[in-house]
Amino acid sequence: MAKEVKKENEAVVTAVNKVELFLEENKKTIWGIIAAIAVIAGASYLYYKFAYLPKKAEAQAQMYKAEATFRDGNYELALNGDGNVLGFKDIIGEYGTKAGKSVYLYAAICELQTGNADEALSYLAKYSTRDEILAARAESLKGDAYCNKGDYKKAVACFEKAAGISDNVFKATYLLKAGQAYEALGENAKALDAYRTIKDQCGKSIEAYDIDKCITRLEVK
Repeated sequence: MAKEVKKENEAVVTAVNKVELFLEENKKTIWGIIAAIAVIAGASYLYYKFAYLPKKAEAQAQMYKAEATFRDGNYELALNGDGNVLGFKDIIGEYGTKAGKSVYLYAAICELQTGNADEALSYLAKYSTRDEILAARAESLKGDAYCNKGDYKKAVACFEKAAGISDNVFKATYLLKAGQAYEALGENAKALDAYRTIKDQCGKSIEAYDIDKCITRLEVK
């Protein structure tokens, strides 16, 4: 037992000596690496504090003004600004996502409201969120854009995806849009399924109040 302990101790000493020898032989390189890391860390901190944060504050201030215009329903002004106040398009060009990725969602809605489906889809492609309700909203907006382009096949896929993301109060809205898109495609059986799902699973929604009319209309065809 004593011999085994002695051998273990000798092994530890040997390992320590090797480490010390390595550090001694490579101390210049090691200190160089440490210094480089310190410089990079310092530069990153200075950039974050004196460049990124001020720009972020500017972007958020501009977003606040654009959002106010958006809430007033002036989508053209909210999107493009007026030369004094920046619109969402200008904010994206000037600040990127420093004000948050929601700027892409706002811009997409404005583009849709002003009849620019392709531009809306371009902004939506850049938008992402972990919030399920907003993610579903973005998918539904894609569906709206495809409807505006007459591409109901892609539209219905977006509406169904939106309805499936989260079982929330807007599910019935997305299913109703899916049903309407299916009707535009002439796929009445699938439209009927969407309407029946609203009746069965979203009975308390606004869409459910008149959904029997849609169901009856398709059943008699």
